[in-house]
Amino acid sequence: MFKWILAIIGFSLYRFPGGFIGYLIGSLIDNIAFQNNTTQRRRSAQSHFHAPRRNVSLGDFELNLLSLSAIVIKADGAISQRELDYVRSFFVQQFGKERANATFRTFNQIAKQRSVEAERVSAYLRGRTTYEMRLQILHFLFGVANADSKIHQAELNTLQRISRYLNINTYDFESIKAMFIKSADDAYKILEIDQNASENEIKKAYRKMVKKYHPDKLVDMDEAYKKGAREKFNKVQEAYDKIRREKGF
Repeated sequence: MFKWILAIIGFSLYRFPGGFIGYLIGSLIDNIAFQNNTTQRRRSAQSHFHAPRRNVSLGDFELNLLSLSAIVIKADGAISQRELDYVRSFFVQQFGKERANATFRTFNQIAKQRSVEAERVSAYLRGRTTYEMRLQILHFLFGVANADSKIHQAELNTLQRISRYLNINTYDFESIKAMFIKSADDAYKILEIDQNASENEIKKAYRKMVKKYHPDKLVDMDEAYKKGAREKFNKVQEAYDKIRREKGF
């Protein structure tokens, strides 16, 4: 239920990335709601960062995603209003104002009682999401850090640490990073190659990334999920075209 609603809302507001993230979060909420009916899920919940029972039903995923967002926002020692607005706007538009506000209130109450640890939160998500979903979580967190138009070194260090906790490999981290932080070799980083790569190596890397991010790979998933994957696919295509022009082939 949630995956369809959030995918439509996300797509209408943020186009392909919003549709993909909306579907992702909705799917996880649906899965968590199902798992909450089992004895094993209840026992597991006791050892993880989770919401207490309230009038508004809260998903563990929402709280943990908010936790990582808070860690990124506070990384540089200065809480940016634009970053806060970015996260709040996203939560309100994905979950509705009432649910989003309840999530923020619950998070604030829990945060007062204990510190929010990136390693523990990441471990929770790592055990309940696919690798592709974790790439999207990292992509969202980069968006949070970039909301004030600049990703500070402290934020970048925190994102890298979270990436390790999520078991995202270095090449994928650098690829997503290059989509937000422009440099002379960002196209090469997106394709996960160095500037001295041969023409054959470049073409091989391009084919690998196309296979990795092509929406058709997600044959068993909803169309909204495929549309969300096109953002990264387009970045890969742009990077390849830029390198082709530079290399002249």
